Amino acid sequence: MIFTCTNCEGNMVYSPEKKVMFCPYCESQGSQEKRHVNVGNLTKFCPNCGGEIAIGEHDSAMQCPYCDNYIIQDARIEEPFKPDYVVPFKMGKETMKKRFKEHFRKFRFAPTDFLTETRLNSIQGWYVPFWFYDYDTRCTLKGEGTKVRSWTNGNMSYTETSYYDVARIIDIPYNKIPADASVQMPDDVMDLMEPYNYQEMETFQPEFLSGFHGEKYNMTAETLGGRAREKMEKSAKEYLRSTCAGYASFSKNQETVDITGSKISYGLLPVWRYLYEYNGKEYPFYVNGQTGKIVGTAPISKKKVCAYSITFGALVTLLLGILNLYAMLS
Repeated sequence: MIFTCTNCEGNMVYSPEKKVMFCPYCESQGSQEKRHVNVGNLTKFCPNCGGEIAIGEHDSAMQCPYCDNYIIQDARIEEPFKPDYVVPFKMGKETMKKRFKEHFRKFRFAPTDFLTETRLNSIQGWYVPFWFYDYDTRCTLKGEGTKVRSWTNGNMSYTETSYYDVARIIDIPYNKIPADASVQMPDDVMDLMEPYNYQEMETFQPEFLSGFHGEKYNMTAETLGGRAREKMEKSAKEYLRSTCAGYASFSKNQETVDITGSKISYGLLPVWRYLYEYNGKEYPFYVNGQTGKIVGTAPISKKKVCAYSITFGALVTLLLGILNLYAMLS
């Protein structure tokens, strides 16, 4: 499908700042009209300009490289791929470019073109597929704790150690533990994108995809369930142990996390991606499209480091020369 403007027939996109569908041509808002198209799989032609476009195996939304229209694959946002929820982008492309410049402007050794407009214009917004896992749990921890009391009476010192049987049985609910279902997005980086504010999560509508790239899920909920459960169990055990912090020492003899109920849902989370290539190596940067959290390390220009070293060395030499001259004159 394509969203066109009823006023000028331009391609309408979702504006994160305005929170509405926006026409970048006539600047009208909310005047979108849905056009259903089927561009098929892999390589097909843009229904707007006829240009040949490459469609990935899992792409649900993409941009035509010729007319810049955003095209949404109807079949990849319908059952069984229809998302339950979406966290809409809160920061648009221009906002992201400014945020990158502010974040990296103090990196004096970054390559000269790292933050140029030409480079930053390649930033792309992606709706990444995620499975969300809800768990109701009963967590049990049993062990032995000690408390130590020391005192002095006259010239004698005493230490008393008391031993306690410790038991904790706590019901802990976990809501929307995320696990990304995209093969091309690195799992460790997607974990670093957290946290998202799920209070701003909305029921999925295709309009949110217009203006961005998108994917349907690449992996099933069953495949990723172990990853989500591992996150949950780690959190539950850390919380259980924190309740035993008042003891001088604690040794456990039983620790269990039992799932008493569960629910799975599917949704899309916003991520900005900037791929920068330098000296034949790719440097990827990822940004949480809701909070602006940036993950990535800027490359270092050896030329800038050498130039700085030479300049700094020359200044030191000059300063030492002045000090020596001053000493001789004194």
